[in-house]
Amino acid sequence: MARGMELAAMKTWKKVLIGVGATVVLALIVWLSVVKARGNVVTVQTGKAAKQDLSAVVSASGEIRPKTYANVGANAFGKIVRLFVKEGDRVKKGQMLAQLENVQSAADVDATKASLQVTETDAVAAAAALKTSQADLNRAKSDAERAKLDWDRAQGLYKDALIAKSEFDSKKAAWESADAGLAQAQARVAQAKAQQDSADRRIGQIRANLTRAADVLDKTRYTAPYDGMVTNLPVREGETVVMGIQNAPGSTLMTVADMSVITAEVKVDETDVVTVKLGQPADVTIDAFPRQVFKGVVTEIGNNAMVRSTGVATSQSASASQEAKDFKVVVTLQNPPENLRPGLSTTAKITTATRTKALTIPIQALTVRRKADLEEKDKTGKAVQAAAPAGEAAKDKKDEMQGVFVVKNKKATFVPVETGIAGTTDIEVLKGLQEGDEIVTGSYKVLRTLRPGATVKVDNAAPKKEEEGS
Repeated sequence: MARGMELAAMKTWKKVLIGVGATVVLALIVWLSVVKARGNVVTVQTGKAAKQDLSAVVSASGEIRPKTYANVGANAFGKIVRLFVKEGDRVKKGQMLAQLENVQSAADVDATKASLQVTETDAVAAAAALKTSQADLNRAKSDAERAKLDWDRAQGLYKDALIAKSEFDSKKAAWESADAGLAQAQARVAQAKAQQDSADRRIGQIRANLTRAADVLDKTRYTAPYDGMVTNLPVREGETVVMGIQNAPGSTLMTVADMSVITAEVKVDETDVVTVKLGQPADVTIDAFPRQVFKGVVTEIGNNAMVRSTGVATSQSASASQEAKDFKVVVTLQNPPENLRPGLSTTAKITTATRTKALTIPIQALTVRRKADLEEKDKTGKAVQAAAPAGEAAKDKKDEMQGVFVVKNKKATFVPVETGIAGTTDIEVLKGLQEGDEIVTGSYKVLRTLRPGATVKVDNAAPKKEEEGS
């Protein structure tokens, strides 16, 4: 009887265990069904396509520079004996800046001036001698003409036997002497002209030497090329400076800058410089003047690219480089402060385009999908899973198109769009959307994996930290 009771108890426990197991299996099935159903719903953040004023801005950094400045370099070898200015001084055009040692060059000028005076005196004497020779020539011509007339008259009288032969011979000798005197006077005139020409040429030569000597002397004195400010003065009195030669720059005495026109010289990325045009407005900020914005306008755009890592122009490089490149853009400030200094770090935000009441969407809403994925969805007509299969990003990208996901009836519909200018956070939409369309704006992870036709749940609460970091 005890054995029977034990068998009955075992059967009861088996039934209980089977019932519990069946309940657990049923609950698991229900739980998996719920999880699966919820798994097809993607939580997204959305925004509205709205009209607003939009500006495209190119931001670039650089430094403050005066539009006009000159590095006053050494034009001669010598010691600085006097500096007439100090760094920060304002100077006027022609004002003396520095004086080099000039004993030898000044002596050369004085000696050349003395030689010029001697040569000019010789030239005056040569001119007087020429006038004397010309007067002698005129007298010789008169004597020769008178002697020729007497000789011609004597020939006729002697033929008619009216004069003696001695008188005839005397007239002939007088004419021959006068003719020889005329030739001699002509030779003296030619000699005097040659002497005067030689004196004139010596004057020209010595004047050229004087110009050279004066230039050498002048290069020991340095004056301001224009009104401005001495922004750099790296030398001191008593130092020796040298002029530059090939592949060796000379000494720089100082830098004089015209501070009336101040510019911000910035480097613009090669992908942005094509949108920058002359005359475009810019907002310039200077690190030394926090919370101040200065207005400016683009006045110069460089045509030669510079390698970003070295700053060397590509035209000066012997080989092509695949490194990132920048272009120099100059922005002229309209109302610069008086205490502005060259070399200050600055950032210019250049407005390259503006749109009034443009249809815009957040830039992060834009995404890219392959046409094959969209066509596959259209053929099946079924809701597609929210997550993209592994290796999807490695497929061919030649058939990709740009668009956004529009939320309609809790479904994400991919809509191709044509975009225009881009602002800081928003981008212009030219085709594909209407004002008020609800579009998916995040998160980035969802936009990257979201499939057309997926069921979505809108949650515009603040994103979680994990989502922000993804």
